[in-house]
Formats: sequence, C-alpha cells, structure tokens
Amino acid sequence: MSAQTVSVIGAGGWGTALALLLAKRDIKVPLWGHDPAHIAAMSADRVNAKYLPGVELPAAILPTTDLAECAAAGVIVIAVPSKHLAVVTGQLAAAGAGKATLVSCTKGIEQEHGLLMSEVIADQIPEATITVLSGPNLAGEIGRGLPAAGVIGGDDQSAMARVQALFEGTGFRAYTSGDVRGIQLGGALKNVFAIAAGVSDGLGLGENARAGLVTRALAEMTRLGMAMGGHRETFRGLSGIGDLMLTCFSPQSRNHQVGFRLGRGETPDQISSSMTMVAEGVPTATSAEACARRLGVETPIIDEVHALLQGRKRPAEAMKALMSRGLKAEEEI
Repeated sequence: MSAQTVSVIGAGGWGTALALLLAKRDIKVPLWGHDPAHIAAMSADRVNAKYLPGVELPAAILPTTDLAECAAAGVIVIAVPSKHLAVVTGQLAAAGAGKATLVSCTKGIEQEHGLLMSEVIADQIPEATITVLSGPNLAGEIGRGLPAAGVIGGDDQSAMARVQALFEGTGFRAYTSGDVRGIQLGGALKNVFAIAAGVSDGLGLGENARAGLVTRALAEMTRLGMAMGGHRETFRGLSGIGDLMLTCFSPQSRNHQVGFRLGRGETPDQISSSMTMVAEGVPTATSAEACARRLGVETPIIDEVHALLQGRKRPAEAMKALMSRGLKAEEEI
C-alpha cells in the first residue's frame, strides 16, 4: 500500500472523526471495524449512523474488516476502547504492522499493571514507532468540520513531525511534545474527573461547586500525573486542563453523562447497559485508584468516584465526603 495511505483502527465516533480529518488531505483512509454488519452499512450508506450520524463519509474513507489491509499503511491511527487494545494490536502485529508509525488515540490506564496505552501497544508491537495523540476533542464537532486542537507526543522527532503534518490544513491544530507519559495521563485521568463533575451537576449542586471541583481535579491530576512520570507543564496544556475543562463542562461528554445519570439516581449497571459507546472513565477510575495507592498519592476525587462506581457510596454521600475533608492550605499543584 502506498505511503499516501493512513489507516484508522476503530470505527467508533472518535476513529471516524479522525478518518474524516485525514480524508481532507486526499489520502486513502482504510477504516477498520470489528463488526461486519456495521462496516457493510457504512460502506453502503456512506455514513457511520451508529456512532457519528449525519456526517457523510467521503470516497477516500474505505470501511473494512481486513486488518492486513490496514497494517500495510505507513501510518496507523489506533482508536479502539482500552479494554480491546491489547487484542487488536496483537492482531495488527500478526498482520505485519511492525514497520509502521503508530498513533495511539486511546485514553485509559491498563488495570492489571497500570500500563499506559503506548506501553500496551509496545508490548504487542515492540518494533513499531509509537506516538500518541490527545486533547480536548469531541468527535461530533470534529466530524462536522469544527476547529479543534490536540497534542502529539513521542520519543522520535521525525515520527511526530510526520504525524503532525497529516493534520495540516484540516482545521485540527496539532502541537507536539516529548512528554509521552504526561499527555496520556492527562487524557486518561480527566475522564474520571468528568464523572465527578457530572455527579455534581446531576445532584444540582450548581456552577460554584462544579468550578471548585474542576479546579481541585486539576491539582489532583497534576499530583498523580507527576508521580507517574508526567511533566508539570503538560497538565497545564491541551491534554491536561484543556481536555479536563471540555470533558467536565460539556454535556456531550460520555463520562459527564455517566456522572450526571449517577447523580440522578441511576445505577452503574443501568447506565453501562444502555450506552452504545464506551465511557473510559469507568475502568480508568479503578486503574487510577490502584496507581495512586501504589505510589502513596492522595487522590480524594478519584477515590470517591471509584467508591461510587463500585456501589460502596451514593452520589450525595460521595460529594459530601469531598466537602467535609479536613481544612488545609491550597496546594501549589
């Protein structure tokens, strides 16, 4: 397959939005999905009605279930849910993706060992060049052609520049950073805090409460993120405070929706069974809480969200616990 082919793994809303951006560059974009019926419908109707309705797919986007076709591309963008990442990338490795530049767009923390998504991919495809992409990006807005920005992280400067150039002129402003860990941690942890913000809104606690919660979430994100190897300044950027603000304040955020529905009295099981798309903050709450305990980092918001999702606390009880913590000075981070 030619160098002017970039494949996207994951035909959900985020993967489709990324494919739409890349298609603006007049390059072929094989878009892989695991469900043959879904892919057949996308090919026939030229729309992803399940995950990104109302947005026409241009001819450059080629829906497929053939991973070998995608593995032949020079750049492979990966946007699958975190729980499926190891299996899918293992299949990509078997299909011959080892020489490609990979772009991880999955936001999460692996539960068993606390691995970041780039580390999960590296375990499966160790010979590949891996970059990451994160930032305040709603798939629906990107799909409709609205402007957005994100940050690309990596250890290989030429690989980052190559990925950055793919988005030039698309309406997506891509910056670069060498802080691979911090970029991923900001993108993963903000989903947990968005659940907390949604709970606050669901309980009707008001704008003041939400603003205070999000401010303290940034301090908590920075504290844990730095303990896990991220740089302080990264959490002040697009993948930190940028993504945190978007996900905590937008009703379009899946994680905010989960929290809002919890605040309104629904159970975690009721919510998860009714959702088409994955809310990554749910599994990440467990992973983040385990990482914090292992590192001895204080994470009161993550702890309360985790307890709430485990059914050990009710929403009002969790919010009250945050408001009744011992008095202290405001920390620098």
